Amino acid sequence: MKKQTIDSRPAGPKPWYDPRVRSLFFQVVAIALVFWAGWTLVENTLANMESRGISTGFGFLDETAGFGIIMSLIPYDATMTYGRTFWVGLTNTLLVSAMGIVAATILGFIIGVARLSSNWLVAKVSLVYIEVIRNIPLLLQIFFWYFAVLGALPSPRQSIDVGGTMFLNNRGLYVPEPLAQDGFGLVWGALAIAIAAVVGIRIWAKKRQLATGQIFPTFKVGVALLVLLPAIAYFAAGSPLEWEVPALRGFNFGGGITIIPELAALWVALSLYTASFIAEIVRSGILSVSKGQTEAAKALGLPNGLTLRLVVIPQAMRVIIPPLTSQYLNLAKNSSLATAIGYPDLVAVFMGTTLNQTGQAVEVVAITMAVYLTISLSISLFMNIYNRAVAIKER
Repeated sequence: MKKQTIDSRPAGPKPWYDPRVRSLFFQVVAIALVFWAGWTLVENTLANMESRGISTGFGFLDETAGFGIIMSLIPYDATMTYGRTFWVGLTNTLLVSAMGIVAATILGFIIGVARLSSNWLVAKVSLVYIEVIRNIPLLLQIFFWYFAVLGALPSPRQSIDVGGTMFLNNRGLYVPEPLAQDGFGLVWGALAIAIAAVVGIRIWAKKRQLATGQIFPTFKVGVALLVLLPAIAYFAAGSPLEWEVPALRGFNFGGGITIIPELAALWVALSLYTASFIAEIVRSGILSVSKGQTEAAKALGLPNGLTLRLVVIPQAMRVIIPPLTSQYLNLAKNSSLATAIGYPDLVAVFMGTTLNQTGQAVEVVAITMAVYLTISLSISLFMNIYNRAVAIKER
């Protein structure tokens, strides 16, 4: 009779008790559930649309739109396609978003710095602005600027005349339009050279300052180059630029460039509203910098302006940029409120009129969502790249 041997070696841990295995398992299950839910949603949507006789696909983009749009940055008329209306709405959305980001950033930084001013009146006025503007709903501010301010302007026949070349009324602001003539390409070339020279001088001045400590007046020299070089090229080419001045024709003005009140109201409201949040972000970023940095700068004899620009702001940017990115994203998404006052942005033109006329709700909504997602991700990408570029690097 053989003697039975017993293995006394300890059994290894079961895979289920390994945290890495459990984590991988639950992730796979979660991804599978998401794909299953998405597939079920798409399948049910297509089945319901087919049962109701609703066609699917993007062929409608090649059909004639048949409606006009009050403002377009690209050529458009009612004989063009629904695909063209998409590009019109997209460019209008990008325009007001870009204008709002620039204006809100400048105004927000100014108010944020003023909020910390030693002047009692300046600091309190900035505080009142922030608390009032950011606590009133954005939609109400848009209505205020559109109906109460711009809507109260005189009619075209009683327009406010500014120097005989610009006219302001309840239908918009009319300004002269520059028309480039033959030879204006020389001016563009000079401007490109000036921009390249400014970038080169900026890089050289930074290296020089790190090596010697001497500050080069980059800003003044850059402004001079950007103004003088194109001006010299302009006169050398024989002033190849004409101006089309708007004129009253019947019941409205014709010619020139028209800034419609819908654009002006939306831009002002978005800029003022977002600037109130940016101001608080800037204030908190400045306060995050140690007071010892400011005291050291003063001990070296730096004036307040240089201390703020060269010492405080560069260190505060690491705190400012992340929440600033969120405000940029909010501004771009808040621009969709344009449909409330009739500004022809992507939501009003494409997801509004185009959807109503074609009935392609799924396709139109999907495209619109994808566009706003792309805009948001692009802003985040750019700001993350900028954040890494200005981050404080240890030596």
